Order: sequence, then structure tokens, then C-alpha cells
Amino acid sequence: MNKLLVVEDNKSMQEMLESILSEKGYLVKTADDVSDAMLLLKKENFHVIISDLQLPGVDGIEFLKKIKHMNIPFIMLTAFGSIELAVKAMKQGAFDFVSKPVDPDYLFLIVEKALESTRILRENIIFKEIYESELEKSVIIGSSPSILREAEKLKQVAGTETPVLLLGESGTGKELFARAIHNLSARKEKPFVAINSASIPENLLENELFGHEKGAYTDAYVRQIGKLELTQGGTFFLDEIGDLSLNLQGKILRVIEEKKVSRIGSNQEIDLDIRFIFATNVNLVKAVSESKFRKDLYFRINVFPIQLPPLRDRDGDIILLAEYFVKKFSREMKKGDIFLAEKAKEKLKNYRWPGNIRELLNTIERALILCKDQEITESDIVLPEKPFSLVDDFNFSGSLKQVTARATRMVEKMKIEQTLKDVGFNKTRAAELLTVSYKTLLDKIKEYDIAAED
Repeated sequence: MNKLLVVEDNKSMQEMLESILSEKGYLVKTADDVSDAMLLLKKENFHVIISDLQLPGVDGIEFLKKIKHMNIPFIMLTAFGSIELAVKAMKQGAFDFVSKPVDPDYLFLIVEKALESTRILRENIIFKEIYESELEKSVIIGSSPSILREAEKLKQVAGTETPVLLLGESGTGKELFARAIHNLSARKEKPFVAINSASIPENLLENELFGHEKGAYTDAYVRQIGKLELTQGGTFFLDEIGDLSLNLQGKILRVIEEKKVSRIGSNQEIDLDIRFIFATNVNLVKAVSESKFRKDLYFRINVFPIQLPPLRDRDGDIILLAEYFVKKFSREMKKGDIFLAEKAKEKLKNYRWPGNIRELLNTIERALILCKDQEITESDIVLPEKPFSLVDDFNFSGSLKQVTARATRMVEKMKIEQTLKDVGFNKTRAAELLTVSYKTLLDKIKEYDIAAED
């Protein structure tokens, strides 16, 4: 929901603006003066500011100067006869001005234009960040035969338009490989757009992928461009495709085959010029045999598979990667030259790394924070005493049905706890990610006696 800040000292005018804007579906916060407005801006993010020109203490133009760096569209309200001041406000960077008495329809039009300008700016920022992050994020480190073999495949396929399927455990660097393919391709100057289908609820994922037209459904107040359309000319990376619902699998298959996309709520088809890369840690052959993954989609994306090996199977690469991460984080933390002690290296080599490269990266970052001198010691490398296992201390007694029910409850509780932890115990967000109702989540939290401090 788009959030608006209305700054108006006249109470009747303030209440009128809050009422008509709220009825239109906006979330509205109000302030009587610039001081109150600045406090709200420190606590919350707003999409548009609507401010009266004449305010007690600091006027609207001075207010605009104070918050100009925030890049929030600023609509000035002016009384009749203040057009010269309104022009001055425009020169200072105001998005537009509206004369009093306010015509609600005209105000809605200006607000919608302001929101659209914000969307375009945001998309430009996304593209800028994508371009600037490419080289840093596509460095592949390794000298083991298993990773070099797959890297050679990467170089062979990068210059083609062939879809690529990256396979491997979570944390093995699938997005890194996808970015490297993009950077070695003729599309490297165009956007690389990545989306993880497992981290977004299905109802939101379709909207993220395809976008929607204004009025396509409740709360669709403005048009939204989907990620597929934003990728135009570049590379689209769909991570965890194995977790897509059968419904979305069919829609993605159509996009791949026809290279066309339609926004939700529109019959207009938009031609796409994009290259596809997919990734999953799911056994797709098994998923197809269990009717959980479409056979036609599997054959469509499995043109050029690349299997990324787990870190435990990459002989010699653990220390190579660890030393790379040490240099990376020591530079970012401005700690100078930091080295790994021999015993620290031995500890790293003897660990199985169930979380793969991502776990190693986090371990090294933590070690850089803990180390006191220029050397990372064995005690700075903090690892679990034993690899995590679901079967540890699990009660296998009873019938198969009883054991299955017990295991289901255990995994369900663990999933809910981890999701709540990931979102800072925001129950609304957790319910969305778990794709259950808010009430169901509350019942489960009560049933399993889950507390925030857990």
C-alpha cells in the first residue's frame, strides 16, 4: 500500500485530505507542522509528501529544501494568489502544486503521476545497482577438478542463447555461476535479474514475475512492471524452479516457448528478448516421476545442465575460498592484512560444510570480527560441535503412522521457528512466507509454545 504524508496546519483541511485519500486506498499519516513531519520521516518511509505552502514556523519551501535529498515526490498545496511561490517551489524540486480549494480528482491524478515517477526512478536505481555489482559478484574461486570441469562447461555455453540449468545443494554458488554466464555473454551490458521462487508466496510470486495493470485486482492502484519484462535484453535467473507450483510451471513454460509475457489484468502480449538460466536443489527427475514437476517443462529447461559440487567434494578449495574471503572482509572492515593460522586451516579442512560456500563465508566473516591480531586462530573459527542432523535424539518408537506424525510435528515446528527468526518474529510476514493464514500461524505458535526469544 502506498503511504502518503500530509502536512497541513488547518485541521479541517487536514481531516478532509486524510479522508479523501484514505478512501482512495492510500495509507495516510498527517502532521501539523514541519517539526512533526520530520519526526515521522525519521521513523517511516513515505512514497509521496503533500504539504501546504504556508505552515507555522518553517514554510513549505524550506521543508522541501530539508528533505530534497530523500527523493520523495513533493506536492505543494497553495492558496489562490500564491502562484509565484508555487513556481518557486517547482524550481526547488517540487513534483507539482495543487491550488486550494482542492479538487479531489485532480489531486488523485497528481498523486498517481508522482507514484509512477517514483516507480521509474526505482527501476533505474535497480538497473544501476545491477550493473555496478556484476563483476564483484561473478568471481569463481577454485582449483579442484570437480569445479574446473563445470567452469569449463560454463565458458562453453555462455556465448550461446541456450537455457542453462544449474543443479546442486543450497549454498554451492548457483547464482554466482549464473552471473558469470551473463558476464561472459553478449548480454553483459544488459540487466541480470534474479528471483528466488522459494522465498516468495505463490500469490505474490506471479505478480513479481508478470507484473499487473492498474485495477487488475484489489489494491492494484498503479501499474507494476514484472521482473520478466524488466529483464528485456538481459538474463533472467529463476532460482529454485523446483519449488514452483504446477500452475506457475505451466505459465513459465509458455513464456520460455513463446518469449512473450502478459501482465495480470491485460490481454496485451509483450515480446521478450531475454536469456533464461534456472537453478534448483530438487531432484527434478524424481519430482517428474511423482507428478510434482511438469515433464514438458523439465525437458525444456534441461538443455544444458551444470552440476555444482558440494564444498566437501572440492579437494583443496576450502582453504582457497577461505583465504579469498579473509582478504575480502579484511578490506571491507579496514583491518589490514589478516592471515589464517595453520591450526585454523586444519579446523576448516576437517569440517564437512553442510551449508557449503555460504556457511564458509559466514564463518570467515565472524572470524574476522573475533580475531584480535593480524592472525585468525583456531579459536576464532566457530563451528558446530557436530553437523546438524534431524534424527539426533529422535524417538523412533511406535508404529510407522505414529513416527511419521511425530516427525511431521518436529519439522513443522522447526520450519515455523526458522521462518519467524528470519523475519524478526513478524508474524504477518511469516504467515505470508509459510503460505498459511495469520490465524493458523497463531494457533501453531500457541500449540508448539514458540516464543520470540527462542
